[in-house]
Amino acid sequence: MRMIRMNTKSLTLPSLFMVSALALVSCADSSTSGEGAEPAAATEAADSSADTSGDSSTEAPSEPSDRETHEAGGPSPRLAITYDGGVSVLDGATLEVLSDHEAEGFLRVNPAGDGRHFFLTEGESFRLIDGGTWGEPHGDHDHFYTTDPYLSDVTVDGPAPGHVVAHDGIGTLFFDGNGEIHSYDLADLSELDLGSAAELETEVAETEEAHHGVAAVFADGGRFETLGNEDERNGARVLDADGEEVASSEDCPGVHGEAAGPDGMIVVGCEDGVLVFDGEDFTKIDAGEEFARTGNLFPAEDSPIFLGDYNTDAEGEEPMTQVALVDTASQEISTVDIGAAYNFRSLARGPEGEALVLAEDGQLHVIDPETGEVTDQLEIMSEWTEPEEWQEPRPAIRVIDDIAYITEPDEQAMHMVDLTSMEIINSAELDFVPNEIAAVDGRTAEGAHEHEGEHAEEDAAEHEDEHEDHDHEDHDH
Repeated sequence: MRMIRMNTKSLTLPSLFMVSALALVSCADSSTSGEGAEPAAATEAADSSADTSGDSSTEAPSEPSDRETHEAGGPSPRLAITYDGGVSVLDGATLEVLSDHEAEGFLRVNPAGDGRHFFLTEGESFRLIDGGTWGEPHGDHDHFYTTDPYLSDVTVDGPAPGHVVAHDGIGTLFFDGNGEIHSYDLADLSELDLGSAAELETEVAETEEAHHGVAAVFADGGRFETLGNEDERNGARVLDADGEEVASSEDCPGVHGEAAGPDGMIVVGCEDGVLVFDGEDFTKIDAGEEFARTGNLFPAEDSPIFLGDYNTDAEGEEPMTQVALVDTASQEISTVDIGAAYNFRSLARGPEGEALVLAEDGQLHVIDPETGEVTDQLEIMSEWTEPEEWQEPRPAIRVIDDIAYITEPDEQAMHMVDLTSMEIINSAELDFVPNEIAAVDGRTAEGAHEHEGEHAEEDAAEHEDEHEDHDHEDHDH
């Protein structure tokens, strides 16, 4: 059993709506069901999170169908964190460890794309984790539910599993070892019977040559994919549903990192700038330097500006201190020097699109993406140094709404930062050294309900009856 010790500050509205909503369950009483329940939940969350140091089982039931389902007052975040020997799933409000699972080898973890599941990269497979948080449509609003997380036996197998991407309601798994692209409907994930010999059905395509790449499959059956081989990566192309190439560019040496923007835009980084697909054609935004690699890009909703890392040392010996702000509207790249080193796990976007950089000075730096001005900073931890091997643990950041989740491996700690007030509102000491972190928020991703629409009204009426009874334990949500 994995335990945590908590140090929680006061939780306040409105910035902690999602955090407070977790405390509300359908079995509480009639005053906490349905709409208008969130204010009551805020007090419950503050009270219940003050002491979470007691024993709590992290053993998953032998069958996923044995798990109890509870209704929550709103979206309920869950965090998956890898460590040497396993993966744990944490409650995104209290940071309590809800489940812990042993696994071997170097482990990576990514959201599966539907707001509920994760994929654990383990050996030569992607393995599905049910995060145990989801939403369902109910007339003009959603109802939200939670259950215990579950590490399933559902895998998608192949050599050198790499990137996981969700786009247009379709999830895509890329295998670097053979260039295979496996795609799945996001809605199919919740329909799997995890307790049986379930298999996730995927559509399979492949790149012309195997390489460390990425792909995104569109709702119409077309796809975006990178170009390259095991020795060199140099660009990207787009194919239609019949596999015919409709756009291509080989002007992107070292292509890496994929991010989706508004109006069907997809952006990837290069060793000398950024390559942009605007939904029809490719455009190169040059960095203006002989070597200026952007390998990771971070979008913000409805914003044409992407945050990226910016490495000007081709040998990789000098630390990065500048970040890139890629304006796809003006087709310009500007840089901001934050005066401290950072790495590929240091970057994120805030609720207003602000650029966030978790640097080796222990500070969380906040940048206005429009002006490039550093507008705020908050001390999170003591100074630290990036390890030599990229697989080794180092601080990482993930953001859900206005809450930043930050790992501190040196202290085996996890922190929650309210980005609206810029203060640490919760910290937990883990009994493992956290490495990779992924987050899901319990909201159903766009496109993940497409197969459920014809039954929405029937389901809504059924859930209304369940609300009146306040008995959800025997229902399969």
